[in-house]
Amino acid sequence: MPFTNRRLRAALLAAAASATLVAATLPPPEPLGIGDPLFPYLGNPGYDVTAYDLAFTYSGDNTKPLDAVTRIDALTTERLERVNLDFTQGRVRSVEVNGTPARFAKAGEDLVVTPRGAIDTGTRMRITVHHTSETDGKDGGWLRTTDGLAMANQADAARRVFPSNDHPADKAYFTFRITTPERLTAVANGLPVAKTRHAGTVLWTYRTHHPMATELAQVSIGNSAVVHRKGPHGLPVRDVVPAADRAKLERWLAKTPDHLRWMEREVGPYPFETYGMLIAGADTGFELETQTLTLFERSLFTRPEYPEWYVDSIMVHELAHHWFGNSVSPRTWSDLWLNEGHATWYEARYAEEHAKKSLETRMRNAYRNSDRWRAAGGPPAAPEPPTPGRPISLFRPVVYDGSALVLYALRQRIGVDAFQRLERDWVRIHRDGTATTADFTSLASRISGRDLSGFFREWLYGRTTPPMPGHPDWRTDPGDRDPARDARHRPGAAAVPPGVARSRDGA
Repeated sequence: MPFTNRRLRAALLAAAASATLVAATLPPPEPLGIGDPLFPYLGNPGYDVTAYDLAFTYSGDNTKPLDAVTRIDALTTERLERVNLDFTQGRVRSVEVNGTPARFAKAGEDLVVTPRGAIDTGTRMRITVHHTSETDGKDGGWLRTTDGLAMANQADAARRVFPSNDHPADKAYFTFRITTPERLTAVANGLPVAKTRHAGTVLWTYRTHHPMATELAQVSIGNSAVVHRKGPHGLPVRDVVPAADRAKLERWLAKTPDHLRWMEREVGPYPFETYGMLIAGADTGFELETQTLTLFERSLFTRPEYPEWYVDSIMVHELAHHWFGNSVSPRTWSDLWLNEGHATWYEARYAEEHAKKSLETRMRNAYRNSDRWRAAGGPPAAPEPPTPGRPISLFRPVVYDGSALVLYALRQRIGVDAFQRLERDWVRIHRDGTATTADFTSLASRISGRDLSGFFREWLYGRTTPPMPGHPDWRTDPGDRDPARDARHRPGAAAVPPGVARSRDGA
């Protein structure tokens, strides 16, 4: 027996020495990315995340960091001597890979993990990171609300909250475990799993039933009322509002089931396990389609100068994203026009059908401005990179009305029936996945029975706007081509009605 122990000890020492030698020969940690044209260092190669398990402990003070534990289950797609994670804020206390302590270092905006030994291709791995989660919210991530916190991670701010593969091309299932003082309520994407009380605190657990992009993660903590009702086919509808505003906001909350029914008539069944509105006491300047629980700022529903039809249309815009952007997510950020163009399209269609706001008039106005928008932000499917240090600047008018204009031109070209088939098939075929502009244009050609490559080349990639099918009299107006003015836009911003001043960037 002593001889065996000596041999075992020698073997372990040799293995440790070998691992140390390998680590010593590795180059210094460096940030990586998957080569997204607009965010080259976003996402990481070599693995596919299957699930996140996020645990946050909130003290009750939204100015202080949360204690957090992030567990990532992933499958390697190549042999990895290191694993890069997107994580820009917070203090990392420890990292484990498959239960074994691992070395870690920061490199740029990445957390670089060096496991004890290389991980082979096709291996399942679990990475566990003990860290803090900062709440300053200056550039996205956690938003401080009047009574707690909420998340706004678009486009690249999930990495400010938790370590991740922060790119919509790598969707995964999520479990959230949020510990709060018992006087507060925590909610998250998906459906509740458990609620456990202990020593003056509550542990809230939620889980998604469908994969989700990191940018769409949502956790809200506050003095909230949770309002339940039924949507189409018994769909659970859950709204989360400041408790003091419960009665005041009910007339808006009650609209959601009809909005859901209208969208289902347009494009088919709602693709997720639940839906609802999260109305936050925060001046965000935008609304955000966080999956199954859309973030809205409270002032949208309380400012009297916003007409009812206008608020309705924004609600439909964010709901439409659950088909276009959430269920069918962009493969790269250059495919963003598929998200925002479709959400704007259904926003405008709803306003036409329910408030007699002419779609043709809106599209003619968009056509008039289209050359100026393209000059400021690039064509719809080849947008200019965001302003350095301001990733949110990617959300320019060209990806909203400028991209809805492409859909209008397409409907003019292929006809209403083929267009409606395309929309329904698109969300059915790519449900719970990711897709590209090329996927959309290929499907459009197949359904219409004609080669649309030339049409899409001009409309999606041209620096100037092509003639509008059926409207040869429409003209563009280059105006003063002020890129700075046209770049000021935020996610979720719908067209502002004439005569209404919005306290939002670009409005």
